[in-house]
This record gives sequence, C-alpha cells and structure tokens, in this order.
Amino acid sequence: MREGNPAATRALGSFPHGGRPVRIGNISGFYGDRLNAAREMLDGGPVDVLCGDYLAELTMLILAKAQAKDPDAGYAKTFLTQMRDVLADCVARGVKVVSNAGGLNPAGLAAALSDLGTGARIAYVEGDDLRGSLESVEPPVVGKPVSANAYLGGWGIAEALAAGADVVVTGRVTDASLVVGPAAWWHGWSRDAFDALAGAVVAGHVIECGPQACGGNYAFLDELTDRRYPGFPIAEVEADGSSVITKHPDTGGLVSVGTVTAQLLYEIAAPAYLGPDCTTHFDTIALTQEGGHRVRVSGVRGSAPPETLKVALNDAGGYRNSMTLVLTGLDIEAKAAFAEQMLFEVLGGRDRFAEVDVRLLRFDHPDAASNAEATAHLKVTVKDPDPRVVGRSFSNATMELALGGYAGFHTTTPPSAESAFGVYRPAAVPRSAVTQTVVLPDGERRVVVDPPTSGDSTASLLSSSDSNDAFLPHGVEGPTRRVPLGTVVGARSGDKGGNANIGLWARTEAAHVWLQDFLTPDRVRDLLGPEVADLAIEVHPLPNLRAVNVVVHGILGDGVASSTRPDPQAKGLGEYLRSRLVDVPESLVG
Repeated sequence: MREGNPAATRALGSFPHGGRPVRIGNISGFYGDRLNAAREMLDGGPVDVLCGDYLAELTMLILAKAQAKDPDAGYAKTFLTQMRDVLADCVARGVKVVSNAGGLNPAGLAAALSDLGTGARIAYVEGDDLRGSLESVEPPVVGKPVSANAYLGGWGIAEALAAGADVVVTGRVTDASLVVGPAAWWHGWSRDAFDALAGAVVAGHVIECGPQACGGNYAFLDELTDRRYPGFPIAEVEADGSSVITKHPDTGGLVSVGTVTAQLLYEIAAPAYLGPDCTTHFDTIALTQEGGHRVRVSGVRGSAPPETLKVALNDAGGYRNSMTLVLTGLDIEAKAAFAEQMLFEVLGGRDRFAEVDVRLLRFDHPDAASNAEATAHLKVTVKDPDPRVVGRSFSNATMELALGGYAGFHTTTPPSAESAFGVYRPAAVPRSAVTQTVVLPDGERRVVVDPPTSGDSTASLLSSSDSNDAFLPHGVEGPTRRVPLGTVVGARSGDKGGNANIGLWARTEAAHVWLQDFLTPDRVRDLLGPEVADLAIEVHPLPNLRAVNVVVHGILGDGVASSTRPDPQAKGLGEYLRSRLVDVPESLVG
C-alpha cells in the first residue's frame, strides 16, 4: 500500500477496556450460512464484536456475475438481511460489527446499511479491487479478469473502529483480519507487535468458518455428545494475542482441543502462514483445554509479513455441461466404454469440444441387495467457449442412447442447458501498488499505513532455531493390525485454489509419533490413488498440534468453479484418506 503516515509502527492508542479480553463472536462462515446466527450470537451472552466471513474465491466470481447485471450489486445480501434484524440492538448495546460482506462493492453495502435508519455509524474499507490497475500483478495478467482482488489486512478495520465506527464493512481482506482488526483496536497494538498479531490471526482462523470450530464437520463423531446444531464460536482475544475459543452456554456441539485443531488445519499450507499484517508460525501454537467448551490458544510467534500481497484472479472460463448416465448390474466397465464410444459418435467426435472429462464412478456391489446398490455412474462433462456447443445439443444427444445404447440405460437428470464457469488464478502484487483506504462515518478518507515487512531492516524475523518443526523420533513398534487410517487419526480437508490440503491429527502422542513417521508424500500418493499419481505432494509436520498437513498440488485444476471432480472443493478428501486400510501398531488401536 502506498505510504501515508510515515509512523508505520504507531499504535492506535490506549482504550478504556481495563485490559480485559475482547470477545469477538462469529456470525457467518460463508455466503449463505445460518441467518439466525447474528441474533443468536447477540442474545446468547456478552460479546463486544460480531464478525462475519462471507467471501471465498468462488464467492468473488458469484458477486462479479451479479455486479455485471446490476452495478449496484456485488455485496453479500444475506449480511444485510442479518443486520435488518440486529443492527439497532447492536448500536443500543455498544456491540461493534465487522464483516467482509462488502465483496466487490463495500461502498454500496455501507450505503444500504445507512438506509436501515438505525443511526449506526458506518465505515468501509476499499483498495483491494485491482480490476482497473493490473500492471504490477505477477505473473502478468493476460486478458480481462472478472474479479481481481488483493488480500488486505486488519489495520483499516482497526482505524475505522478507533474513529468511532459502529460497523465496518470491507472487500477482500483475509478471513482472519476480521479478528485481527478489532483486537488491534481494542488493545492498542502497534503495527510491529507481530507475536500479538499472529495470535489474533490464529484466533481469526479458528472462528472464521463458524460452527466448524464447535464440532461442525468433525471427524470423531463419538466425541460429539451434544448433537444439536453447533453453536457459533467466540474468540476471547487477550492483550498479548493469546485467546480462548468458546461458545455461548446451552448451544450445541463441542469446543475441544480436537475441534480447534481440526479448524487450525483447514486450508493451510506451510507452517509459516503468510498474511498482510504478519507471518504466523503455526508450528508454535499451543492448545490447552481450559474447561468445558473452552480452549486456550497460546505461544504463537509472529514475524514480519512479506513485501507482496496475495491476489485472487477470476476469469470467465467459458461454458460447460454435464450428463450422468446410470449403469446397472453386470459388465459395468464394458457398458461404460460402449456408452462413451457411442455418445461421441453421435456428437461428432471429442474434438468438437475444448475439453472433455469422463469419469466412471463405481457404487455397485456384486449380487447387490437392492437395485440402487447395483448401480454406477458415468459422468460426462464437456467445456467450450461457445455455449451452443455444450448446451442442449450435447445433453439432448445423450438421449439418443436411450433405445440404441446399453441395457438398462437411464440418466440421473433430464437434459440440461449449459452453465458458465470461472477459472481461478493466484498471483501477487507489491504493496506499493495497492492503496488501502478507510472511509470513515463522516466521509473522511484515510490511506491505511503498511506494517514493516520482511524487507525492512527494522522488521524482526523468527529464526529457524525458534521453530518447532523437526520430525519426532521413531518410537512405535510391535505387531500391527490392518484398520482404516481414521481409527487413529482425524482429518479436515479443503481447497486452496487449485490445490487441496488435508490436515491430519492424532489424539495421543504415541499415535502422532507413528503418524509423522508413516505419512510420507509417497504414502499419501499410494493411498489417494491414480488421481494424484503425477501430482506434487508436500507433507508438513506440526508436532505442537500432534498433526501433519498434506498439500496436494493441482488436484482441483483451475479452482472450484472449474473443477470437474465429484468433490470440487476437496471437502471429502480427508475422510476418503481416513477410510483407507493401513497397518497400524496394535498398541494404538486399542
């Protein structure tokens, strides 16, 4: 970001909060999450700040499509719905609201919030939208992306709150910035308080996905004794950046070291987690169960952020269509080959399409107990820049196999029209090419000052000797038993652009020692099968969390909006890995 006030490490000042932690409650983990979460968080117990995450790489594409039809659109309308219900009460109780729901139009969302007539003082942060200034982005941008956003940090949010804003809406800030900004404001941190900032990044990362931190999508169902819909999480962030993760009383789910570990491992890569405000070293995080539904996060070390900002680019990729043919009973593979051959003869050849993807999905069992258990699916997807090529002319052609194809032919859906898809590209931009601006409730515009970066001589860096990143020694031997990997480890997986990450953790130290020795890149490749045979795989140890993090490069192609995988966001990849049979020491199985 361009230089404004040269006092880059200036603290925001002292605030009369008595040194107590700031209680930040999450009310949304994605665009479309539980609408009642805002009311439940506000009324469920004491909170100081409501924060909500509404953006993802796919969401930016969705908002860009909406804005192309209506220039006044481009923000998450579900947030506005939530605020109609709670904003007046927030103002009356002195509860602040921070959200990235501004998407591609934070000014428009701020105006819509003002129109609610609650008297709330609204501020917004802009500068992330780079569609009009792509010259400095690396690698160079070819064409005209439908969205291009730099990931900003939390200092614009902090300055807006310090100036008296009741609500701060942003465009594309990092998810964790929704906690970093309020915590920095509340405690008056300076821009080079990297350990404290890193602690807030971790707290933000834990609560950003809403109820996932409270038992949602959790691998060990036996630990979830309260099966009600999980409560939404609260981060109690202290002056040194440590925090307690909790939830309101009498809400469902579970907050435990396990549920917090699972969320910490979600959508990360190397242990040095790069962000716009600091680099957070995930191999320094310590978790402690402090009581019922209370987990303390401490020991987090931070260092200076990089000199560049991450950029997410979304391009219009063209059009696609899919049809799924059902195969039943005997000769599944032969039927699939016959269907594929005949379909493309009817269509005039595979070369008519820019891209073809054919997948045989096996659900069938020999001598199945029911008709449904004897079926497999042949999913055929075609892509092309011309919508006419992949529209009804494609899907209608599948119907020509109805009476002239294989025995038992039917499809899962009737013929469908084409749909547009997007292509995600990661990039970077120098901070000097980005101007983060906060627009205060009175209309004043302020350029937000950058923190010192890793390229500044004054910036402190965490030395490798301070990092707990060594593999643990071998130490689990004896007879083994062939069981699912998930018998001894949990997993949480998700998408990182075209890559997928799978975080795996053990519940005991002995199981972790075995896991860290067992799960090599080659072992992951064998267990995940042919789909990853030629892909680069990294395995990062996180012994402080009894965990390892696996990154599978390129498995999602050009990102979720373009992926043809049955699981395009890799949400189930971790559970698939847990289901694979492996030889585990009997002493760990129990």
